[in-house]
Amino acid sequence: MVARHRSEITGRCVAGPNWLGSGMARVPYLDPDDAAEDVARALRRLPPLHVFGLLAHAETAFVPALRLGSVILRELALDSGLRELAILQVGRLAARYEWDQHVPIAREAGISAEQIDALDRGELEADCWTAAQRAVLVFAAAIVSDGDVDDATYREVREHLGTREVVELALAAGLYLMLARIMTALRIDPDPPVGGHLVQLLSDLD
Repeated sequence: MVARHRSEITGRCVAGPNWLGSGMARVPYLDPDDAAEDVARALRRLPPLHVFGLLAHAETAFVPALRLGSVILRELALDSGLRELAILQVGRLAARYEWDQHVPIAREAGISAEQIDALDRGELEADCWTAAQRAVLVFAAAIVSDGDVDDATYREVREHLGTREVVELALAAGLYLMLARIMTALRIDPDPPVGGHLVQLLSDLD
């Protein structure tokens, strides 16, 4: 069963899990005042997003996870626009929370409003895509589906990306799929998008 909710980004009603926006998260969001010292320090330097308050309960993994996220968003050889398209595809298919947070970041990475609207409709054959972008979107969809990227999809990605970039693409899609599954399992509540400012805030944790 799914419910409809209005996207913070597009203003359109979109499908989502039936708990989205219910205010019924299964895990309370950790307050910095109740957190271990290093976790509290990180939380106070970040915007009060539910995803951080949720993940902060894993106190020994929280700061390392933030650092990995920072690397994904700032230090890959993979083109930032392709990275964001992969993340948006994961978010579209697995957790709308990620979609809403990453649309502004994708726009800053050069992805057009036309492309975002086409992806939101699942139109991967639209004329707005380059061959590389389309290949990345198909690859990311396969990661979400069952992880079994078929040979044709892999060959198409390799037409445009080197070995390092393919591995980074899989890493980015895989990390955000992991987060999406956690968000869904623990019934995270939606947040207004923070935008590209978040990328800089994550870098400040280094």
